[in-house]
Amino acid sequence: MKLRNALIAASAIVSVAATAASADELTIATVNNGDMIRMQGMTDDFTKKTGHTVEWVTLEENVLRQRVTTDISTKGGAFDIMTIGMYETPIWGANGWLVPLDDLSDEYDADDILPAMAGGLSHDGTLYAAPFYGESSMIMYRTDLMEKAGMEMPEAPSWSFIAKAARAMTDRDEEINGICLRGKAGWGEGGAFITAMSNSFGARWFDEDWNAQFDTREWSDTLNFYKNMMDDAGPPGYATNGFNENLSLFQQGKCGMWIDATVAASFVTNPKDSTVADKVGFALAPDNGLGVRSNWLWAWALAIPAGTKKEAAAKEFIEWATSNGYIELVAEKEGWANVPPGARTSLYKNPNYKKVPFAQMTLDSILSADPNNSTVDPSPYVGVQFAAIPEFAGIATEVSQEFSAAYAGQQTIEEALAKAQALTNDAMEAAGYR
Repeated sequence: MKLRNALIAASAIVSVAATAASADELTIATVNNGDMIRMQGMTDDFTKKTGHTVEWVTLEENVLRQRVTTDISTKGGAFDIMTIGMYETPIWGANGWLVPLDDLSDEYDADDILPAMAGGLSHDGTLYAAPFYGESSMIMYRTDLMEKAGMEMPEAPSWSFIAKAARAMTDRDEEINGICLRGKAGWGEGGAFITAMSNSFGARWFDEDWNAQFDTREWSDTLNFYKNMMDDAGPPGYATNGFNENLSLFQQGKCGMWIDATVAASFVTNPKDSTVADKVGFALAPDNGLGVRSNWLWAWALAIPAGTKKEAAAKEFIEWATSNGYIELVAEKEGWANVPPGARTSLYKNPNYKKVPFAQMTLDSILSADPNNSTVDPSPYVGVQFAAIPEFAGIATEVSQEFSAAYAGQQTIEEALAKAQALTNDAMEAAGYR
């Protein structure tokens, strides 16, 4: 018996040693959004199931994009998993910079990923990043302030209605701004918002011959409308506000309306964080009667850079973090309103999730965004709030800086658009498009 027990103990030691030897520490770069922060708090579940541990590198959105782009393009090898989006994924997949995710397990059920998300995260039909959450943009508004202003929000409002409501809800003495919108420089920050907005005004980045279009009436109308409305009804310093700054203002009760990522709905309705949680309504992003709404389409997704020595463990993490099992884990711990939205078809068929007040509006917003037909007039690019070409990120970062300077009063709208026109055409000519 003693010998048998000794053999069992020895076997257990060998088993533990083998598990420890096969366990990896994954370094993951991610954005400092609420859902990603929540995921970090859940990773003990992943470690318990797999033995793998995780080191998080959590960065502000603009900084994240710079870090991961530099790392992957120089083959730096700093990360085993990167949080990227619909802009980077197909371009990097085509370059061979990402590990294909075409061999995920049957239990993972890749076919359950919403088609709009899977399509935007694929190249030539191969998935290169798995969506942690998907989003469009929509209007979040204070129902009490709208009522106080004597107005009623339509389900699908126009920009003229939004501007009128914003001015009516503004109360400078009470520090209530009628509307909070991104103005922060960065192609994925204020640049993403104004591009999506411009689509509804009939603007586009390029004509069909890749000529810049910032010298058009449609772009002038977009920026002048935005600046006039924000000067009258926006918060001080709106030119430097991005997603997180506006989220904080809305949660503090200082915004009548906020047009931004649908994923924010769970944050503004969470009574733990939001002082106005029980006073929030939702509507589709505005239009101008031209047949195109001003909402975007995006996914924050997890991808594996080619060359990592921890590919198998990285795929295990991606399966864990973007699975139905993870959704159920969050629902159990924090409620269905706080699960990552917009990634899986089955979530919107789940009777528990259907009870969440913003669930259907989120899905409607995602389905109303068409990256293949995002502009009123034909354009040569795919993408709603971006053009899916490698040069776009650099060009749009510079353009957004010119726009933010105009919002801040450092130059006129006309000067900003003239600079945007020149720098975009110069960059496109240098890249061989023209």
